[in-house]
Amino acid sequence: MSNVEAEPAELTCGGPPGGPVEVLEARSVPLGGPRAMPVRRTLPQRKRSLIGAWCFADHYGPVDPAVSGGMSVGPHPHTGLQTVSWLFAGEIEHRDSLGTHAMVRPGELNLMTGGRGICHEEVSTPETTALHGVQLWVALPEEHRHTGRGFQHHAPPVTALPGATARVFLGTLAGETSPVRTYSPLLGAELVLAPGADLTLETEAGFEHGLLVDSGEVTFAGTPLGSTQLGYLGTGHATLAVRNRAAVPARVLLLGGPPFGEEILMWWNFVARSHEEIVAFREAWEAGAEQFGAVEPHPGGPARLPAPALPAVRIRPRPNH
Repeated sequence: MSNVEAEPAELTCGGPPGGPVEVLEARSVPLGGPRAMPVRRTLPQRKRSLIGAWCFADHYGPVDPAVSGGMSVGPHPHTGLQTVSWLFAGEIEHRDSLGTHAMVRPGELNLMTGGRGICHEEVSTPETTALHGVQLWVALPEEHRHTGRGFQHHAPPVTALPGATARVFLGTLAGETSPVRTYSPLLGAELVLAPGADLTLETEAGFEHGLLVDSGEVTFAGTPLGSTQLGYLGTGHATLAVRNRAAVPARVLLLGGPPFGEEILMWWNFVARSHEEIVAFREAWEAGAEQFGAVEPHPGGPARLPAPALPAVRIRPRPNH
């Protein structure tokens, strides 16, 4: 997915959280223009830019593509990151400059590595009557951020837990380990909690964690979270407590990783280390450089996305707390 804002925000992070769980509220962003499908963005924002290496989180739906326009994102570039696509409902067609033509389906992970440069497009299928999911980005560390393009698919098994189920799509949780390669330690899992369920999970104490609530009302380490909110918990916790406070099932995404020990610049669809790199990436995309390759276009699909104008000031790094 692309960040299709005409004027991508340049954000400076605030101070450290005031309590054990920091509650992040989403902001609404139109995907593809003012009449397109809205998404709820919880990362990045002024209060926090990263959770581990996770640097971007868009949460959308459920929406009817016949009403909202669905997902129709034309060819666009990425550098210095991996994209993580995870659906709860619907279907999306993915094409990229590796020559990949794949479908994104509920409960199945599609992970694309941008590295030095890649481009792709995403279009919801005509058969989709409800589109619902998340798009996540992972910043690549310095030693791997110029790696080659890549694409991986994985359908994780459903793991039974006391009062809950889990699908572990990245990293290790509850005895399940994903085979998908990442370039820094990560955790990504979908949890579905039965009404009133109390769940305690063993986790890496060196990880910071985020809990994104898709549906329901939960507590995360004792802090209430409602639908669309993202709770952040810092390092030093060998277990995580998640409780479903409602009389209906709750669905959440658990994200984690060790604090990302590098400053990054993130503008539009690029993760970089300097303003000059951002300028060069933008110029290369506008010039149709081989750095990003080309996508075999979707028949009758959306047009190639032009890069927005650069801000009038130098793009600054996003610090980690």
